Amino acid sequence: MEILVCVKRVPDTAENEIEVNRDGSDIERDDLVYSVNEWDNYAVEEAIRIRDKVGGSVTVATVGDEDAEEVLRREMAMGADNGILLSDAAFAGADGRGIAAILKTAVEKGKYDLVLTGALADDGAGQVGGMLAALLDWPYASVVNSIEILDDSKIKVGREIEGGNHEINEIELPCVLSIQTGINEPRYVGIRGIRKVASVEIPVYGAADLGLSAEAVGARVSRADYFVPVLGAGAEILEGSMEEKIDKLIELLKAKGGLK
Repeated sequence: MEILVCVKRVPDTAENEIEVNRDGSDIERDDLVYSVNEWDNYAVEEAIRIRDKVGGSVTVATVGDEDAEEVLRREMAMGADNGILLSDAAFAGADGRGIAAILKTAVEKGKYDLVLTGALADDGAGQVGGMLAALLDWPYASVVNSIEILDDSKIKVGREIEGGNHEINEIELPCVLSIQTGINEPRYVGIRGIRKVASVEIPVYGAADLGLSAEAVGARVSRADYFVPVLGAGAEILEGSMEEKIDKLIELLKAKGGLK
């Protein structure tokens, strides 16, 4: 089975204090530490497990500048077979649909049976997987937390739905799935794996290579404002380290009768 996993380089919230910039157009990005999007990491792990069971290969693709190559190498060190960097000045500022249009061309350049994305990325919109499926005219399932390969033409997926319920669907291949965290436990990436892929050549495709114009990927949605909500009456922001915040939260819950 040939699997493509779409990944993204995002600010690492465990390593950064995220602040909104002065004009409210974005976060402050100077000196941020970046890593692979958490949801995408689960998608790559699931793709590797499927490949190990039924054969085939796993390719990871990302849209970004030259710095985005690091997340491809990280996922290749994890076990992905190939990486593709989709990079062009024309791609800067693309919205969800623009990113989906770029990824669509990457899918069409290969012969993939299954495309996986993370359920969410750093903007929290959760749009790219569904938009990519729509552009490809492929079946789609979101927040998938289990995958079973039935045969060469069909898979069975489980997904979370409202009210804590769970549903099972059979989907024909090829298809697009957005993967939820908790579907597996992503493996540890060691220094040996990182060194192994350090010199592997990763192809880079620009707009001309993909047959895309700037208009085709230009943003149709713009961010009007980006802000931290005003602290409302009765709300309290917990300060300190993660351990200190947990201790304070437990104390508050006990004081309010939420815990005994």
